Amino acid sequence: MLTLGSLAFASPWLLMALLALPLLWWLLRVTPPAPRYVNFPAVSLLSGLRAREETPARTPWWLLLLRLLIAALVILALAHPILNPGTRLADRGTLLLIVDDGWASAPRWQRRMQAISDVLDEAERLERPVVVVTTAPPEDEGPLRASGVLSAVDARRLIQALRPKPWPVDRLAAADVVHGLELSSPLQTVWFTDDILATPDEAQAVYDLTEHLQYMGPAELLGEPTASRARVLLPPVENRKALGVAVMRSDSLGSASVWIRGIGERGQLLARLPATFSDGELTAHAEIDVPLEVRNRLSRLEIEGEQSAGAVALLDERWRRRPVGLYSGDTLEAAQPLLSSIFYLDRALSPFSEVRSGTVAQLLERELAVMFLADIGVVVGPDGKAIEDWVEKGGVLVRFAGQKMAEKTDSLIPVTLRTGGRILGGALTWTQPARLDAFEESSPFFGLDVPKDVLVARQVLAEPSLDLSSKTWARLTDGTPLVTAERRGRGWAVLFHTTANTEWSNLAISGLFVNMLRRIVELAEGVSSNVHSITLPPLQVLDGFGRLVDPPATAKPIADGMFKRAVPSPGTPPGYYGDPGARRALNLGPAIATLDPIESLPQGVSYREFAESGETDLKPLLLAVAVALILIEMAISLRLRGLLGGDRRAAAGATSLSILVLGALLPPNPAEADDSFALTATLDTRLAYVITGDPEVDEMSRAGMRGLTQILARRTAFEGAEPIGLDPEGDEFVYFPMIYWPVVPELAMLSEDAIAKVDSFTKNGGTMVFDTREQQLISATPGLSGNPGPATRRLRRLLNRLDVPPLTPVPQQHILTKAFYLIQEFPGRWTGGRVWVERHAGGVNDGVSGYIIGDHDWAAAWATDDLGQPIAAVIPGGEHQREMALRFGVNLVMYTLTGNYKADQVHVPAILERLGQ
Repeated sequence: MLTLGSLAFASPWLLMALLALPLLWWLLRVTPPAPRYVNFPAVSLLSGLRAREETPARTPWWLLLLRLLIAALVILALAHPILNPGTRLADRGTLLLIVDDGWASAPRWQRRMQAISDVLDEAERLERPVVVVTTAPPEDEGPLRASGVLSAVDARRLIQALRPKPWPVDRLAAADVVHGLELSSPLQTVWFTDDILATPDEAQAVYDLTEHLQYMGPAELLGEPTASRARVLLPPVENRKALGVAVMRSDSLGSASVWIRGIGERGQLLARLPATFSDGELTAHAEIDVPLEVRNRLSRLEIEGEQSAGAVALLDERWRRRPVGLYSGDTLEAAQPLLSSIFYLDRALSPFSEVRSGTVAQLLERELAVMFLADIGVVVGPDGKAIEDWVEKGGVLVRFAGQKMAEKTDSLIPVTLRTGGRILGGALTWTQPARLDAFEESSPFFGLDVPKDVLVARQVLAEPSLDLSSKTWARLTDGTPLVTAERRGRGWAVLFHTTANTEWSNLAISGLFVNMLRRIVELAEGVSSNVHSITLPPLQVLDGFGRLVDPPATAKPIADGMFKRAVPSPGTPPGYYGDPGARRALNLGPAIATLDPIESLPQGVSYREFAESGETDLKPLLLAVAVALILIEMAISLRLRGLLGGDRRAAAGATSLSILVLGALLPPNPAEADDSFALTATLDTRLAYVITGDPEVDEMSRAGMRGLTQILARRTAFEGAEPIGLDPEGDEFVYFPMIYWPVVPELAMLSEDAIAKVDSFTKNGGTMVFDTREQQLISATPGLSGNPGPATRRLRRLLNRLDVPPLTPVPQQHILTKAFYLIQEFPGRWTGGRVWVERHAGGVNDGVSGYIIGDHDWAAAWATDDLGQPIAAVIPGGEHQREMALRFGVNLVMYTLTGNYKADQVHVPAILERLGQ
């Protein structure tokens, strides 16, 4: 390939033909043009003429230049010129194509594939052999292998079949593969890297590998733009108030913000919060502070707008309800539950824990975070040893006193007790029941309010000791301990010096009791005593784009006890393991130690950011121009020979033909208006929606409009075609009666032309349905109703630029309530909230409001798949709510199509009266 600045030639040897242009000029000069034929009159007109030798006229110089230009254009076209070529490959040798296909390559995968395709296009033009090496371990857990020497066409097929893996790349193994290649020089290497170094060893491996490749030929690394490099969302960390989440990035330059989304089991958005990177910081932190009921419904956290396995943190029961076990040893649970030692424990723990009951052996068979023993003086037999080992490994043992413990106890308590206990209050004592003192800062209960009505009438007393004060978490106002604790190994032994029921105190029926138990449960790590007894099979796994899919055949189960040490790999991809009732989440984030960028490269190894190729193939353009000039030259030649006579129309026709041919051969101009869109929009009635740029939102809008079209076809005379997505900047709105616009917080600022288009649409009979889809945040987060969400704020900024008339909530007698069905509510995927319309539509646009605004996520309630089945769940009303949402959709379309004819019903009595007269 010959390169001249921004112009390259795939077949430069054909340019030698340009040297023959002077010879062609000489040949055209000495060759006379064909004689011109004329019709002579009678022979008598030749009398008196003298015979002389005539010299033929030469070809005009401007016609010679035209023919030379045609020849030059053909030669240049055959040389295959390319304007602004992308990766400039060498003319010969083997191309080694290295592709990072781990999790970090997923966010810009399509652009990466396009950039690789551009390189292979150039290799195909140069007929370069290609060897492909990928760096992520394959799914079959086999070793990394090179592809062998392929043609560019075969290499393209291999690349098109690649998908990002949900685990990190292994550049050490990839280096071994490259070192083992037996390729003859020259060798050119193009490495599409993800710019992420997960370990310090990888940095040295990349340096050594590129240095080795440089000895064999030119090497170039094509990497991600700094702002587009993959980020990692770490699993949340529980604290006393919220879930703390952290996001890591690879470059600390500049400040930036990302949004974290909390998603429920059915795909509903339950939380959304920003995480901000400060300048110079590699980690951004945020807290998900939502009510416990909402927190327990979270199933995954994700970085908004980033599709990769590293941008997802799956949540399981460890972040929702920790498993706790109850064992009392008495027999009152069934006969007199209110007197049972564990009745109030069960009620207090149930809102935030998974409560299990059974014997000690039964409780320790499965993973357990906290074990509560109520009024058990001595744990007998092998149970005592099993509990002791379990506590050493991280379990939390919580015991409550009682009559049995007052008489006799064992070593599974944090302090030594006096025998008999202490009675406060009663007919035979002078003392009164004691109150709790405020909690000290060293106590896990610090910060909890102590009610004055919590009284303790009896307790077991601890023997005085030097460390008693440090072991005391709660005490009475007289200084005697009420709750003591001791660290044992990785676990805790905790003792309440009163009963778990109301026999000795009223603590068990207070709100303080619930909060104290919650603080204790938060201390637990949750371990199983028999670490190898249970295996957790894969349920669902993440693919490279962060989507939950069915596990492949190569996915293996993980032993319960080994789960904490498991790392994502081809055999154990990230995802959910266990059984549906007790899932365990394996996330990619904890396996990523660092996100260091690739910075150290040998001298001479180039690095640049890959981008879509800006090259332009000039061959079709040059051939088109050459063909057009040939037709023009033919018309001129015929004119000079007189074959076209004096008819200028024939010459004009030849010229027009050349222009038509030129227009047909030239590439299409994207700026020209496309009438196909207008025909598609007008030949059939269609619903339309605005394309936001968010793939999930746009797909849900398309499915919603399709489902609503199907419902209208079944229930009304409306026969609509497939809905159309619209670009506010480029597409016309005038062809549609109604446009559904889901508002996203990232809504781009519209140009003035687009604003004028929306304003004209609403003023000339069109209806724009804005849906912020934020009712789920309001319903899931009490107290948020007075604070507009990010989508609502974005919509307000948009409406401020439009000439919006006064709006009002839909009145009871509005046409929307009776256009087809009689309804008084307008639910979508979510219910509640208000729907806004124009206050005084009047006779303008037949009484149809140009603006309808809500926040119910209507498209999700209407959406159906290819089989006609609903896609999204509706909350909280289920299928009844979906039916009401569909009825609202029918009314909405009928309202926009038919106007206010239903309003004439109010005049029916007057009309009948006139007819009777």
